[in-house]
Amino acid sequence: MPDFQPARRHEDLGDAFFDRVAPADFPQTILRHCDRRWADRIGLGGLTGAQFLAHFGRFEPLPGSLPQPLALRYHGHQFRTYNPDLGDGRGFLFAQCIDPVDGRLLDFGTKGSGKTPWSRGGDGRLTLKGGVREVLATEMLEAQGVYTSKSFALVETGEQLYRGDEPSPTRSAVLTRLSHSHIRIGTFQRLAYLDDQENLAKLLDHAIANYYPELEGAEDRATSFLEAVTANVARLGAQWIAAGFVHGVLNTDNINITGESFDYGPWRFLPAYDPAFTAAYFDETGLYAFGRQPDTLAWNLTRLAECLLPLSSIEKLEPALNTVWPAFRAQLPRQILRRLGLQPLDIEQDGALVTALFGFLSASQAPYEQFFFDWRGGALSAERAARSPAADHYASEAFRPVADLMEAYGPADDVNLDNAYFARARPRTMLIDEVEAIWAPIAERDDWSLFESTLSEIAQMRDAYGVTP
Repeated sequence: MPDFQPARRHEDLGDAFFDRVAPADFPQTILRHCDRRWADRIGLGGLTGAQFLAHFGRFEPLPGSLPQPLALRYHGHQFRTYNPDLGDGRGFLFAQCIDPVDGRLLDFGTKGSGKTPWSRGGDGRLTLKGGVREVLATEMLEAQGVYTSKSFALVETGEQLYRGDEPSPTRSAVLTRLSHSHIRIGTFQRLAYLDDQENLAKLLDHAIANYYPELEGAEDRATSFLEAVTANVARLGAQWIAAGFVHGVLNTDNINITGESFDYGPWRFLPAYDPAFTAAYFDETGLYAFGRQPDTLAWNLTRLAECLLPLSSIEKLEPALNTVWPAFRAQLPRQILRRLGLQPLDIEQDGALVTALFGFLSASQAPYEQFFFDWRGGALSAERAARSPAADHYASEAFRPVADLMEAYGPADDVNLDNAYFARARPRTMLIDEVEAIWAPIAERDDWSLFESTLSEIAQMRDAYGVTP
């Protein structure tokens, strides 16, 4: 692996931040998915099949990286109830490396890799269906331009699992995700809960050095850090809205400090605009509904601000925290226009377009993803939209304000309307019935062809939208 640049920086924090653990001994390892683009990018593209399974099925250490997996310690609010008994219960930090393209630190984190001291009675395993769902979520979100973790490897592991929310017994798997940090808001919360100010300061220094080096010379490092994290998390919230995505479980331990979406359980994409649409059957009050996600992110950031109080002051932290709504209001039009392939104009006009757009989507109940697909390029796609399965929606009076406002917008440089993807009648979507349809042949006869063809479609979508790693 001559091009692989290993790292082990999380160890610098010390043993108070993690537990050294051993991976489960699985009866078999069958590779079901690998993100080849990212493997090539970070210097692991030359691994043989046996080597790949050794590292990402049996978790033999990558040369020069962590000699033993680390189960990370953290707390968190789960549906706004504080839980001090969290931590990596079925995963660990397996390895770290440096991205040779941009020099950023990357984590290999697992899901389903066995029991740890934080398993809380669980078996430490992941169902194969859960792994397939996470691959589909990350691939789809990346294609839509959402800053998300990558499903680097999915390996079937040959065990029978029993779950209350799936027909059981069901097949097992282990997932390795590639992401920019597994440090969460809950990582800071644990130290605040323990009143461990020494390690709290150490964690802040580590976070700045490794993820926000531009803040090294800041006069008030805690405040500058909070403002930077707030900006990235606000951007993520706007990207979810533009994608019509509901994460489902926005607990503070599921929000990391780089503003990168990760850890997909009961996620959903909207069929049509509905602020009350939820992803998790157990979200009985709609706390994490589609339209409440920005509020939830702001609430979670407030918890981070509370943790940083010993390192700054409320007079300094409060203004930094209050940048969340201006940041979100600036990002939402930017992300909507990015999806539409249009050049921004100014704050007032862009905001008016977004208001009209959501008014139309609410009133018409036009298919959410179909709308963004049909109107890629704005007025340039009027004829294409007129041939759409959703064309009747665009012929209505409700659409007139949107059409009038879009007339002022020119196409972005990457509008890419000549891509074959835009010759389709319908976009690639990932609604819950489609996810179940992809899983069914795998469960019934171990047929992965629909899964593979879906990933090929998403790859075409990603290229059409000009998304690069």
